[in-house]
Amino acid sequence: MLKAVWSFFFLSAFAAALWQSAGGVLTVWNEMAAALFSSAKASFTIALNLTGVLCLWLGLLKIAEKSGITEMLARMLKPLFVRIMPGVPPDSPAIGSMVMNIAANVLGLDNAATPAGLKAMEQLQEVNPHKDRASDAQILFMVINSSAVTLIPMTILMYRSELGSSSPAAVFIPILLATSVSTLVGFLSVAWVQKLNVFNRVVLSWMLFLAGLVAAVAWAFLRLPIEARTEVSAAAGNFLLILIIVWFISWGLRKKIDVYEVFIEGAKEGFKIAVTIIPYLVAMLVAIAVFRASGMFGLLLDGLQNLFAFAKIDTEFIPALPTALMKPLSGSGARALMIETLQNYGADSFPGFVASVVQGSTETTFYVLAVYFGAVKISKTGAALPCALLADLAGIVAAIMLSYFFYTTHV
Repeated sequence: MLKAVWSFFFLSAFAAALWQSAGGVLTVWNEMAAALFSSAKASFTIALNLTGVLCLWLGLLKIAEKSGITEMLARMLKPLFVRIMPGVPPDSPAIGSMVMNIAANVLGLDNAATPAGLKAMEQLQEVNPHKDRASDAQILFMVINSSAVTLIPMTILMYRSELGSSSPAAVFIPILLATSVSTLVGFLSVAWVQKLNVFNRVVLSWMLFLAGLVAAVAWAFLRLPIEARTEVSAAAGNFLLILIIVWFISWGLRKKIDVYEVFIEGAKEGFKIAVTIIPYLVAMLVAIAVFRASGMFGLLLDGLQNLFAFAKIDTEFIPALPTALMKPLSGSGARALMIETLQNYGADSFPGFVASVVQGSTETTFYVLAVYFGAVKISKTGAALPCALLADLAGIVAAIMLSYFFYTTHV
């Protein structure tokens, strides 16, 4: 699957550039070449910047592992994971690492989520009988990551505030609902492919619990004064971040382990992982950059605009489509397009509202896939990409539909 997608990006970009050249637009080749080299350099920079974060969080996760925190979490969630990941041993430390990753994603703590996720992928790889092919557990874990529910979209709220929105946090509830839809569709699509029984008492109980948690967060948020919502959301997320660190260290001291030496041991693993993922990042991000620079992205956007206009579908959301189409390809690109929409149309405009909700509805699928599978040298990803893209589509459609409802009620 990765081979086909990667080749498609380059071949379709070349075809689009030839088409433009035939029309006299020769500068496209310069733009593609510039994108090729700049994205290769940017890929290394991303991995370099990720190194410090990986060292920090893998050091802390090593403390959690040595002090028994991950084992405690694994025991607590064992009934759920033996049903949705039957190939993973019930006592595997991967369960604790996956819980850490999912919790960090839910809380909007991206810097903590990626190291925990990479650690989980390594631990899942240890019990994977086919080292070049993703196991069922790795596929499910990757899809959950690429569509993870985010309770506190701090970055989006802060961008809206900085760009002059009178109600930056108005997108909080639609983002929460859209990303919940994305995660549910991703989970159910993998469950269907892997023939998992998700309608048993344990799985249904957890799904109801998570739905209740989302509802509780939404209710608590709506109870806050409008002017305090962005500040409280950001403060809550950062408080939880520091609380987790203090919990790990305090628990390690309680268990009488040398937390400093254990942290250094884990941090060394972070450096190794950062080096490992560089070729995979370069491969994927270069292909995406060339695809975009060729004009293929613009052609796709124009085609969708014409399709919606022909079908007589309301096109007020169209200015937010670039963010939606870019989101699975590039996190930084989607963020830049969201900001551009907020600047051009206004932070409180409908296109700005839609772009903000879309930005928070899903993760950057191709980046997540390249980093997570690249870290364990997996080239055959099975159903991971189709299921993740289906989750992206569900999240984006939900984001647009929810924006129509919530923007109307908000204004």
